[in-house]
Amino acid sequence: MTIRVCITGQPVIYSRSPLLHGFWLKAYGIDGAYAREEVPPEGAADFYRSLARRGYVGCNVTAPNKEIAFSVLDEADESAAALGAANTLWLEDGRLFGASTDGYGFIANLDAGAPGWDRERRLALVLGAGGASRAIVHALVARGFGRVVLANRTLERAQAVAALFGPAVVPVTLERAAGMMADADVLVNCTSAGMKGSEPLQLDLSRLRPGTVVSDIVYVPLKTPFLKAASALGLPTVDGLGMLLHQGVPGFERWFGVRPQVTEELRAHLIADLAAKGQLEA
Repeated sequence: MTIRVCITGQPVIYSRSPLLHGFWLKAYGIDGAYAREEVPPEGAADFYRSLARRGYVGCNVTAPNKEIAFSVLDEADESAAALGAANTLWLEDGRLFGASTDGYGFIANLDAGAPGWDRERRLALVLGAGGASRAIVHALVARGFGRVVLANRTLERAQAVAALFGPAVVPVTLERAAGMMADADVLVNCTSAGMKGSEPLQLDLSRLRPGTVVSDIVYVPLKTPFLKAASALGLPTVDGLGMLLHQGVPGFERWFGVRPQVTEELRAHLIADLAAKGQLEA
């Protein structure tokens, strides 16, 4: 019998999760299907409670439904509980379980793309205080960074996110963050600045030390102006595509019983799709 899973949220038409999971289903010869389900917030709680009736064994959750999905879980993993949000759901003995895999995907991407990036673990500088930022801050704290500086244009929003994690996370304005760059072991852009169609982030990366790892969670375009500026200075960079690939691993294993590998062939498959849609460059 075909194992059915879906991506949910609003909108989901642009999600590349079906491309990712479809690649793995074919690679491992699994009788499975990964669909798109447009689920508006007002109907989200009912949709997640009725996954089994709809023929699904689980689903992914994207904006704006991650907090709604968390609210209807019977049991959440540690990351989802810490964030109050879930992006991966599965059914087990009639109960609804959930996890947040964004932080896992971020860390796994850096481990693969810049081995040794966390050797020092003194200070991580994170730009932006949105939903993805929360997951990444949590992951950096869990990895053992002594201090995570969270910078945002609106200080109050950074303070609200920092309050979730205790004294290890320091909220600051973007202007103040510029003066802290020389101490950073890793710099992560979690803002939409530099995304195709938006203005690039105005930040002087020459203040960073040689060897500071620079990452951007945006992958459209694949090489953002932020990463291009870092590369021009000879700094190691990690793009956002790998985060998408790695965050899908735990869910696929839960649903289909096989732990998939993130390979160069998979990455090339996604990059080919970006190229076909003219989204590789800004």
